[in-house]
Amino acid sequence: MQLVNKFMMFSMGVNDMTKAKQFYTNKLGLTVTADNRRDDNNWWVSLSFPDGGTSITLTTFHENLKPGTMKLYFSTLDVAIARKELTSKGVKASEIQDDLFGPGSGVKWFDLKDPDENQILVVQT
Repeated sequence: MQLVNKFMMFSMGVNDMTKAKQFYTNKLGLTVTADNRRDDNNWWVSLSFPDGGTSITLTTFHENLKPGTMKLYFSTLDVAIARKELTSKGVKASEIQDDLFGPGSGVKWFDLKDPDENQILVVQT
């Protein structure tokens, strides 16, 4: 028996839940699967892709989570189309590069920042 068999969720600290939630849903297309709020300092929003999979839980209850310190990797089938769509929504994105795993790797990608300055890489797979 395998002790663990699936990565199901990770938490990420945010400073402004309204901005973060809007960015991840309206810009990146994730779906809210849960929204639990006691107050502005105790607010959790879980997001996932429409077809499910690992979820991201944004939280204003930081514990040991420091907003702006995460690096997220998202995959796309066409990095040029993804960049064009995101920039049309007002997202500031870097130019497309083709060296994610070092010079000559040929893996196309670009990056951007969320409202808390977490780095997001969009990688063509």
